[in-house]
Amino acid sequence: MFKLPSAYMCGVRTTKLTEEFCEVKVKHRWINQNPFNSMFWAVQGMAAELTTGALVMSYIRASDKKISMLVLNNKAHFSKKATGRITFLCNQGTDVREAINRTIETGEGQTIWMHAKGIDENGDEVSDFSFEWTLKVKE
Repeated sequence: MFKLPSAYMCGVRTTKLTEEFCEVKVKHRWINQNPFNSMFWAVQGMAAELTTGALVMSYIRASDKKISMLVLNNKAHFSKKATGRITFLCNQGTDVREAINRTIETGEGQTIWMHAKGIDENGDEVSDFSFEWTLKVKE
């Protein structure tokens, strides 16, 4: 809540976080809607980025190293109006662990593309986000 206040105000909530995946949910409401009566694309982006970023942060915390993380690029595709409760899922925990280990072992920066799909209550995909995270051990 204190690190991402705008996401919190828009209703973005982490519902599950394990070593392998992160799940984030957000419900279409007045505060996060666009003029077309669906969820604003940026709110979906906040939820999708949180699914990937929470996995990265959890592995950085577990490493006991100072590692910087930053989104270098992102891509998004929208396939349906986002209404109701939208669930975003990223299941790339193994990939994150490997990238963190590589940056610790080599001292070189690493990049990793991470993906999160937004699924509505009917099981239909509404959006698909990709984020290129950069990771580097701080000196």
